[in-house]
Amino acid sequence: MNPKTYHHISSNPSSVKSRFTRGFLRAFKKIKRQQRPYLYGRVKIAADKSLALAVGSRRAWSRALLWKIHYKAWRQRSRFNNKKKLLKENKKNKKNKKKKNDDEEVGFRHAKELRKLVPGGEAMDLCSLLDETAHYIKCLITQVQVMKSVDQIYSF
Repeated sequence: MNPKTYHHISSNPSSVKSRFTRGFLRAFKKIKRQQRPYLYGRVKIAADKSLALAVGSRRAWSRALLWKIHYKAWRQRSRFNNKKKLLKENKKNKKNKKKKNDDEEVGFRHAKELRKLVPGGEAMDLCSLLDETAHYIKCLITQVQVMKSVDQIYSF
């Protein structure tokens, strides 16, 4: 990548955009070097992890997203050893999800859907949820811009 192209991505080296770009490109190179097939899921995980690491632990959604990525990786590694245990956990989780949420009673029907979309949203009050959602959307827009730039660079 030439310096002019990198300058186009972001001029501030300490911005979230720059930190995300560096982390994503590092992860993308690592994926390309591996002998395994090129999978969409691996690129998505690399993009999500790079974005969460670029934001840091300041935001609840970034902490929740990193925890989710690490938990899924751990679960995949131990899946074959603990298959029966995981089935029991899934049954318990399904029973717990049937409980009513306070937001439905107050009239915030859309808050339930928003909680599913924002990482860590299940544990937030409505005010925090809206604040984290706004920041998460800004970061997702940045992620899309950077990935479009990377696509243009690698397609030539």
